[in-house]
Amino acid sequence: MIITKLSETETSPNPHHVDARKLFDSPHAVVVVITLQPGESLKKHKTPVDVFFYVLEGTGIVEIGDEQAEVTKDSLVESPARIPHRWINESSEVFRVLVAKVPKPTEETKLL
Repeated sequence: MIITKLSETETSPNPHHVDARKLFDSPHAVVVVITLQPGESLKKHKTPVDVFFYVLEGTGIVEIGDEQAEVTKDSLVESPARIPHRWINESSEVFRVLVAKVPKPTEETKLL
């Protein structure tokens, strides 16, 4: 059994310059927790695989393609491969989301 604690995982360098911590990395999938402080956001980008997001804490704005929605804790959001997307924290609280990429990408994410 392997147990990974978020608090004991170091943030990974990323082009968005936000707190992103890889919790799981196997040949089949990748799981990251992204924490956005008030006013922080991700740059719009595309992933080469399907992604699903699970909101762990707070309220944030998700943009996928031409759609935008406010989501809160315990929401699951599906994001298809190669569709531009990003997250925005316009609230005054921390926003935390779990990101799962399945299957594990073999190409890099592309910033737009």
